[in-house]
Amino acid sequence: MTELDVAQLQRRLAEFAAARDWQPYHTPKNLAAALSVEASELVEIFQWLTPDESARVMDDPGSAHRVADEVADVLAYLLQFCEVLGIDVLTALSDKTDRNETRFPAKRTVDRHSPE
Repeated sequence: MTELDVAQLQRRLAEFAAARDWQPYHTPKNLAAALSVEASELVEIFQWLTPDESARVMDDPGSAHRVADEVADVLAYLLQFCEVLGIDVLTALSDKTDRNETRFPAKRTVDRHSPE
């Protein structure tokens, strides 16, 4: 698989939208709504599956294809949303992870074989 970067994907999505004159519709509000709809379509695939069935969803080629398509749709709208608002998605994720590491410190486990 060819290695892609976020900026390259965002340019490709912007070119796709521009070629179809869709930019007027790509407002933050509309993109956030579209992102929510696509995330809901992903949830729908798993809605009535048991935990075990959901863990095996990628074993079925038909389900795997549907899941991959919905993941692609979610990511596409998220990247377009970030592009419109000038959010560096990888920096935002890194910064949020930093904050979460502070908010939710890892619990240290005691080795049962070492003296306490």
